[in-house]
Amino acid sequence: MAEVSSERPVRPRPLSPHLQIYRPQINMVMSIWHRMTGAALYFGSVLLAWWLLAAATSPEYFSFVNSLFATWVGMVILVGFSWALIHHALGGIRHFIWDTASSMDTRSVDILSWMTIILSVLLTAGLWLYIASDRGWVAL
Repeated sequence: MAEVSSERPVRPRPLSPHLQIYRPQINMVMSIWHRMTGAALYFGSVLLAWWLLAAATSPEYFSFVNSLFATWVGMVILVGFSWALIHHALGGIRHFIWDTASSMDTRSVDILSWMTIILSVLLTAGLWLYIASDRGWVAL
């Protein structure tokens, strides 16, 4: 067995490169956001189940739950949930496109990633603008 010479110190083996080596790229960020929106959808599903359970329980309890969702905190949660749902769905479409082995070059990956961000924000804004106009909160 080879012995280590005391004259030359042993260099530590390199670790796997991490964020200090790689510059964040849009596809890396989208991968992280896809996972985060998926986790947020679990939380939102619990809220949706609570709302449906309240609707099945009694009109008073349903009114109570609706009043909680009507607060500014509740509205932020609802807008965030709808954005997470739309963003995650668009990310799933992006992954489906990649599953067909198309759009795998760097430029196409970047375009699809940016389109996921842009479309998710635009579709969420459009959805809530429609809801706001339907409820009479804003006039279009």
